[in-house]
Amino acid sequence: MKLTTKGRYAVTAMLDLALHANDKPISLADISARQDISLSYLEQLFSKLRRQGLVDSVRGPGGGYRLSRECRDIHVAAVIDAVNESVDATGCQGANGCQGGETCLTHHLWSDLSDQIHGFLTGITLADLVARRDVQRVALSQVKKSAEPSPLHFVS
Repeated sequence: MKLTTKGRYAVTAMLDLALHANDKPISLADISARQDISLSYLEQLFSKLRRQGLVDSVRGPGGGYRLSRECRDIHVAAVIDAVNESVDATGCQGANGCQGGETCLTHHLWSDLSDQIHGFLTGITLADLVARRDVQRVALSQVKKSAEPSPLHFVS
């Protein structure tokens, strides 16, 4: 079982957006620099996130992206789902064809695990992550390393 780069990067970028949320939009170039994620890859992800209503885009000078709603209302599972990613522990990607086209003995075990993981991620919001001290420490370190002095927005 693995969550692919697409899902990990989407959650990372959305958390970066939540951490740096203030009254101005955040550019994908800033997120790219802080998180070391390709700008073109972020553009693809944010297109999907925007279509799913998780972010709003602001055009023009000083434009970028902002969360479409409060970070306490955005669950990690919704971010992963928005980029067409799944957390699937089955060997057949949930298609019941694990063993020569038939369901294997452990298919339902791994399917249940996938459901548990999705449920776990549904219970975690961006606000929960922003509030974590370990996340705040990493974010502060990233800001110090980047050339851009972005203030952090910690939700308590």
